[in-house]
Amino acid sequence: MKFRNTNLKFALVAPAILFAAYMHLSVTAGFVQKWMPRFTAFGFFGASATGVSDSAPLIEVALLLDTSNSMDGLIEQAKSQLWKILNELTLAKKDGRIPNLQIALYEYGNSRLSASDGYIRQVQYFTGDMDRLSEKLFSLTTSGGEEYCGQVIHASIDELKWSADPGALRLIYIAGNEPFTQGPVPYAQACAGAKEKDVFVNTIFCGDHEEGIRGHWQSGAMLGKGSYSNIDHNSITAFIETPYDERINQLNLNLNATYITYGAQVRDFQANQALQDQNALKYSKANMADRALFKSSANYTNANWDLVDAYKEDKEILAREKESLPDSLQQLSAKQLEAEVQRFMQLREDIRQEIQELGKKRRAYIEAEQAKMADDATNNLGSSILKALREQAKRKGFVME
Repeated sequence: MKFRNTNLKFALVAPAILFAAYMHLSVTAGFVQKWMPRFTAFGFFGASATGVSDSAPLIEVALLLDTSNSMDGLIEQAKSQLWKILNELTLAKKDGRIPNLQIALYEYGNSRLSASDGYIRQVQYFTGDMDRLSEKLFSLTTSGGEEYCGQVIHASIDELKWSADPGALRLIYIAGNEPFTQGPVPYAQACAGAKEKDVFVNTIFCGDHEEGIRGHWQSGAMLGKGSYSNIDHNSITAFIETPYDERINQLNLNLNATYITYGAQVRDFQANQALQDQNALKYSKANMADRALFKSSANYTNANWDLVDAYKEDKEILAREKESLPDSLQQLSAKQLEAEVQRFMQLREDIRQEIQELGKKRRAYIEAEQAKMADDATNNLGSSILKALREQAKRKGFVME
């Protein structure tokens, strides 16, 4: 697939030392993937990585993507539409409150995966760290295999720590192109299990609408009280560039400059932030603007490595982490350090506000342009996800502002 080129030049390449540290973290990803869910379960790590309250309304989404040989187009759509989808989720409100977003990712149907596990892998458990989610998404590759829809739905219901909050919005999106009936776990049984946990199962067939119905994708959605749709998974994402993208992307660079790093693994996280900026920009400056808009939202926070975000939650962190700060900040008195952090906090807030204001104008511009486009121009993964989201969010009392 050819990516759209852009003349916008960004100074986004992380220093070599940051990238090396990031690559070191990737080597240990297997250990983290295996043990982090267990640590989270016992309270060693908070489940939320967002800037909203833990008591905020909750939206949980599990993406189940077919990564068999014929699904390169589907994975490209997921990569190129991630930030657009997340931005739509940030528009949801419940009782006037911003929700906490938690996203999980599974792949299935890949011959490189274990046959004993049904060619299924949990790529990312529920997380609010969307930089990490993007990293995991961009690591996906395709290879021929067996696609067991019922089994991957069952795995996501059984393995993920779904909230028991009756007011939470819980969603599964499964996308693929083989019959829904394949595999050892009957799809009806898996969808019934999802229904018991009040999880909507939305099915997205990659191919002809009627073929998907014959393959029981619609039946799966009905049993899971979700929606059925079909997409052209080989269509290339059409980005609508706007007069506001250039300024938003410059503000993103300014936003990056407001991060004050602390902690032992800071270089890994900061390098990944820069890398996901680059991944977004590969597609277009419009896609980079989508990412910048999400980074300006309350659901983008980095309290685990950024002193500004951490300070909002815990004022005592300035004293605890002073020795891990950059040398220039270690030399400051306690009062001077707090003043500097507060200065960066205000600077970041000003930048975020400007991005959000430009984002409103940008959204109106895009909606006007989309009204001129043919229906099949938006027949893709992102549009299918968002259509189901808007309808099901209403059922749970959410309003899309």
